[in-house]
Amino acid sequence: MSETKLLEMTNITKAFASNVVLNGVNLSVDEGEVVAILGENGAGKSTLIKILGGIYKADSGEIRMHGTVKNITSAAIAGENGIRIIHQEIVLVPDRTIAANVFLGREPKNKFGFVDVQAMEQQTQKLIDDLHLNLRANELVRNLTMGMQQLVEIIKAISADAKVVVMDEPTSSLSQGEVEILFGIIRLLQKKNIGIIYISHRLEELYAITNRIVVLRDGKMVGDLETANVDKDHLISLMVGRELDSFYTKNKHKIGEVALETKDLSHPKLFRNASFKARYGEIVGFAGLVGAGRTELMKTIFGAYEKSGGEILLDGKSVNIKSPRDAINNGIAYVSEDRRGEGLILKNDVKFNMGLACLSDFVNGIHVKDKEWNNMVEDYRKKFSIKITSPKQLAGNLSGGNQQKVVLSKWLANKPKVIILDEPTRGIDVAAKAEIYAIIDELAAKGACIIMVSSELPEIINMCNRCYVMCEGKITGEIDETEFSQEEMMTLATKRD
Repeated sequence: MSETKLLEMTNITKAFASNVVLNGVNLSVDEGEVVAILGENGAGKSTLIKILGGIYKADSGEIRMHGTVKNITSAAIAGENGIRIIHQEIVLVPDRTIAANVFLGREPKNKFGFVDVQAMEQQTQKLIDDLHLNLRANELVRNLTMGMQQLVEIIKAISADAKVVVMDEPTSSLSQGEVEILFGIIRLLQKKNIGIIYISHRLEELYAITNRIVVLRDGKMVGDLETANVDKDHLISLMVGRELDSFYTKNKHKIGEVALETKDLSHPKLFRNASFKARYGEIVGFAGLVGAGRTELMKTIFGAYEKSGGEILLDGKSVNIKSPRDAINNGIAYVSEDRRGEGLILKNDVKFNMGLACLSDFVNGIHVKDKEWNNMVEDYRKKFSIKITSPKQLAGNLSGGNQQKVVLSKWLANKPKVIILDEPTRGIDVAAKAEIYAIIDELAAKGACIIMVSSELPEIINMCNRCYVMCEGKITGEIDETEFSQEEMMTLATKRD
């Protein structure tokens, strides 16, 4: 490591009105080093990165690169200094090629002043080949999986002489195979002396790829640790300020009769001949790689997609579900993996969002049962320890964990019999995850039928009673909890016809 760090952020402080969100935070990254920033939602991670990226200006503190103070007051100035931020939300143009996206806004021109498409594609293809990716520069972005689009974001970031690359939850949309590709890219970037700031709630990833871990809590740096010398429990206690007695909550419950069953359920393109059963009081997992068809199967059960064949049964009786409203009327709830896009109306308040699934209980014509509605919101606020300033707080202003609790409250207020949870802990911090796990366990204890889709195999293993595995639109196996193993799940997740 060099004596002068590639990047140093020193005594960074930032407040919004009277709310201090960063208080004297230090962060350094050397050439070829991968440094994780870890912390609960609201710990200050995003604010720190926005200051580095020129979106916010710090109230005090300094940013240096190779010892020289930098006044980063805009995203453009950050880019000029080789700082590239890859946000969790993909911002590519779907109807343009990979090359066009990589060079968007800085396209090479020929001698006539027109965009030199050939040069642009050649340069992009060289970047792709250098990273050993199986992509073509002239391919349309919309034809790529979400995981591959994430990798295109990385190509875009490093194409403009990046010195520091920030990756914000880069694996949230990646399959296990794509995660390994990402890690390979990171190792190549390290060899090119690029410094990497890595933000992730998945602690296992940090041990696989990072050199150091910086922990933030309530806007303060509470740890700067060598990854090899710190265990998971200590990281969790630093983040939440206390020991978590139990991360996963899984108690023995009485398993009842079959609540939901599908027989040869099929979609013309997305999955075929899917047959499974889920019982009351049971948590049934669905594992598989991204694109295996798990979400599409669940959305078909919920009526968002039209089936091409097969049957859905509730309590042993065939039901005809043609829309989400039909599913809701039959006692099925679906908690989407995209809580911001599909689970919440972000510009509406918490009260409105909580009442969405059972609006008819509180609104009759022009008459609104405001007291009953408020009581429902307060009940779930207390029950799930939802941190809100008031029921009128906008849903979009909540942390990821609190947003997820609002989505769960919305569906539970409708008293469903079957609850489908699609990636229920994606993008939320470890303390909020533990709270969500406890809620799921309690729902099963009260007799609800829970179906949990998850890409995190430890989550499946530690929470579920049984697990179905899918590969390329087909259920390839069923595993009982007594036989759970990541190896068996991955074998079934890659089992093709």
